[in-house]
Amino acid sequence: MKLKTPAGAIDTHMHFYDGASSAAPGTPNPGRFTVPMYQELQKRLGLERVIVVQPNAYRDDNRVTLEAMQAIGRNAKGVAVVKAGTPAAELERLTKAGICAVRIMTLHGGMLGFDVMDAVVAQVHPFGWHANLQLDGRELPKFEAQIKRLPGKFVIDHTGKFLEPVDVSSDPFKCLLRLVDTGRCWIKLSAPYETSKTGAPKYEDVSKLARALVNHAPERMLWASNWPHPSVPPEKRPRDEDLLDLLLDWAPDEKTRKRILVDNPAELYGF
Repeated sequence: MKLKTPAGAIDTHMHFYDGASSAAPGTPNPGRFTVPMYQELQKRLGLERVIVVQPNAYRDDNRVTLEAMQAIGRNAKGVAVVKAGTPAAELERLTKAGICAVRIMTLHGGMLGFDVMDAVVAQVHPFGWHANLQLDGRELPKFEAQIKRLPGKFVIDHTGKFLEPVDVSSDPFKCLLRLVDTGRCWIKLSAPYETSKTGAPKYEDVSKLARALVNHAPERMLWASNWPHPSVPPEKRPRDEDLLDLLLDWAPDEKTRKRILVDNPAELYGF
């Protein structure tokens, strides 16, 4: 690994799996990925804090996520899935356990889509949670008005996750920049391998979007490992070191990288 990770670095998106057969049909269930396995990765990459994201595999049963967060302790926070109508006492319990966002995902296997987003976010917003959104970025213009109406902050996953990478001059990418310009939107620079058509090691089609985003609003960019890369067969999983090193290309300036890895996520997630 070429990048020297600054102290206090935060991985803003990864998942734990217990290897059980309880996964929802048709969702990625890559096997057993535990806290000690992830801590080994943290050591290798120089990461200190983490945002654990509820996998689609477990729908709104957040137990695997919560148990992992508890095992890691104060250096972990989480993104949960909760249905509309979840009792306030349960939201209070999740908040105390370190949950700070709700996952809205319109792609295959996601449980909460934009049809229920307004109701769910209205319910979790008073607890200080924000919305964590994953969709095909090409659909952003269709949902722009609804996303802008969200109360409080929101985060968009995986560099916008354009399932067919777009050009920086395209309407969907311009829409992403307009969302960033609200001052309430953060972007995770992550998982280029999921959407890139040009492929490893540089993922140039996604990398040019990442560079444009960093250039546009470095103060609202985040980085994430997306470990254990659940959508990819084991033999095709990228090296985590290589994914972190992409930041040298996306954010050549060391101060900017520190913002992305430490300052921005610490502010957003309340570390």
